[in-house]
Amino acid sequence: MAEDSGQTVLSCLESHILPLVPGLSERLAAGIRVLDVGCGSGRAMNRLAGLYPNSHFTGMELSLEAIETARGEAAQQRLTNTAFIVRDVSDFDQTATPETFDLITTFDAIHDQSQPLRVLQGVYRTLKTDGLYLMQDIRASSHMHNNIGHPLGTLLYTVSTMHCMTVSLAQGGEGLGALEGEEKTREYLQKAGFRSIEIHRLDHDLQNNWYVVKK
Repeated sequence: MAEDSGQTVLSCLESHILPLVPGLSERLAAGIRVLDVGCGSGRAMNRLAGLYPNSHFTGMELSLEAIETARGEAAQQRLTNTAFIVRDVSDFDQTATPETFDLITTFDAIHDQSQPLRVLQGVYRTLKTDGLYLMQDIRASSHMHNNIGHPLGTLLYTVSTMHCMTVSLAQGGEGLGALEGEEKTREYLQKAGFRSIEIHRLDHDLQNNWYVVKK
């Protein structure tokens, strides 16, 4: 997962992802509070923390091993504007601190969650009224028959079965899997309370959609 993130996220954070939102780089430079839910080993947050020292970056992840890696890399880079927290977000809809973050990100993480709708409701809860939610997830349909001609369909269904669904089901979750798709993603974002949902696609990234979401 970290290798995949390195190719689709880290390699183009400054050049392609941040420019999806006009003025976002300037806000980060001035100083805002950022949260990454399902941050893995924290590579995206540590990269942004180094680029934007006036902003503060928090990462949440279920895996202690991943969080320890994130903390270690932050220490090596002498970053003082990061915090990495071991956190089960299956109850995030109830426990998220209201109106706290200016920017929230999830990089290819929502479909792996045991309770994806609750996580999105928590994102809505902890996002400031004028905040922004940036979500990366797989570019596909929620309906299998629409994915027959998908150039990566066979691979993605295999990865979904062997990893994404299993991670969720092992926690007694929904098991949406990697092919959650655009239709289900929109449905869950709307159920979480979001009203402004834009889908962007990057020329170099055949695999993912990039959702720019506001309250």
